[in-house]
This record gives sequence, C-alpha cells and structure tokens, in this order.
Amino acid sequence: MVCSSQTAAVVLVASFLIAVVAAFSDDALAAGAAYQVDTSEVSEAGNCKVESWASWASNRDFIAAVSPACAFNIGRPLELSTQFTYIRSDEEPRTGAIPKAKLNLRPSSIGSFGLAISAQAGFDFLTRENTSLAVTIPATMRLSENTRINLNAGWLWDRIEDRHFMTYGLVFDSRTSDNIWTVTAEVFGQIGAAEVTTTVQPRFQAGLRYRPVDRFNIDLIYGRNITGEMANWVTLATTIRFPPPSGGKKSEDPRD
Repeated sequence: MVCSSQTAAVVLVASFLIAVVAAFSDDALAAGAAYQVDTSEVSEAGNCKVESWASWASNRDFIAAVSPACAFNIGRPLELSTQFTYIRSDEEPRTGAIPKAKLNLRPSSIGSFGLAISAQAGFDFLTRENTSLAVTIPATMRLSENTRINLNAGWLWDRIEDRHFMTYGLVFDSRTSDNIWTVTAEVFGQIGAAEVTTTVQPRFQAGLRYRPVDRFNIDLIYGRNITGEMANWVTLATTIRFPPPSGGKKSEDPRD
C-alpha cells in the first residue's frame, strides 16, 4: 500500500509537470511567496492559504502577486498553488500565472534534513508565450524548535533566451517561542551564462514577520537585486490561512 501511494504521488506530480510544460511558463519569482527560498515543508492536508505581496524597487520597478495554495495527502504531503503576478519593469507591464506542485519526500526534524521536490512553470498573459521551466529540491533542517535553515538547489530553463541555469538558495529564520515574531534572511540566485551580468549575481532579502494569530501574518522585507536588476526593494506581504472545516493541527512553522 505504501509503495502504491508513493507511486501514485510521483505519477500525479509528473502529470502536473507535463501539463504545465505544455501550457505555461514564466521567469517571475520562484517560491510562490514574497520570500524566494523555499522550504521542504508542506501543510497538513486540507489546509489552504493565500499569500499576497507588493514590492517596490528603487529603479521604479514594481511587482504585485497573489498565490493561493492548498495541501493534500496522496501518500506523501503535496501542495498545489498558482501565483498570479503583475510586473512593471523598465516601464513595461507584464502579467502572468505560475502553477507549482511541491511534494514532500521526507519530514524535517532537529538535526536532520527534510526533503521535497517542486516543479513550476508559468504563462505570460500579454505575449501568450511559454518562457521558462524550473525544478527545485528544497531541504530544511531545524537547528532548534524555533530556528531552522533551508537550502535550495535546482535547474531553470529560460525559454526566451534559450539558456539553462543552476539555481541556489539559502535561508535562515528564527521565531519567538510564541510564533508571533520571525526574522528571516536569505540569499539566492542562478549560475550560468548570461548577457546581463547582474542576472547571475547573488540576490538578498531580509524580513520581519508579525503573526498575531495563527491564521494571519504580515511581513516587511528589504531586498537587493531580487530580479537581477541591482535595485533595492521594499516588500509588504500578507498570508491568510484557511484550516479544514474539521479543524486541524495548529501550524508552528514560521513560513507555513
């Protein structure tokens, strides 16, 4: 039964990936959240959330996004989401949708890495072009009950430039014991040949989260070069969570 469930999970994710490759893709921000380095964790099945954020850059670029997501159990924890994004870059607007599937392969614990695999793509509503495809392996290790690190490694295909990149990310976050305040710092980027050198230079973000109740939080984030343009960014983000009607386990995860 376990093998059957795991096989079904792999088949479902593979089918989802094939579907989005056929229909979607975008080079917009990757994690489906204001923070870009992903965690390996997936919420308890039946939980849903909506993450929204707006980012303003010193060069007048702008990003607004909303990303609904829900968790399922198909033998392994699975999260499906779609990020809807508006981007204004060099005074040119773009809109798009980025579907994503993340399958948890092993839960994290104190001193031990948890693992997941995610696949995402996107669709540019303006040009109706398939522009990229990405696969990421997030790994999460808890250093204590309140502190953890996340590592990301992956592959990105920029279909517009027909270039392939290796992607990376590292994040450290620490929360108070009551889970009301969380501090997060992350560095991320991509490695490969690029015509614009800033595209492959490291990118950085640091933020403070306030979570007065389990179902809601708000983040204030400072970033640098987050889209490869060497500008300074300020982001305001919110998350609203919707537990299953029967109730469910209260989330103690600062990024969940």
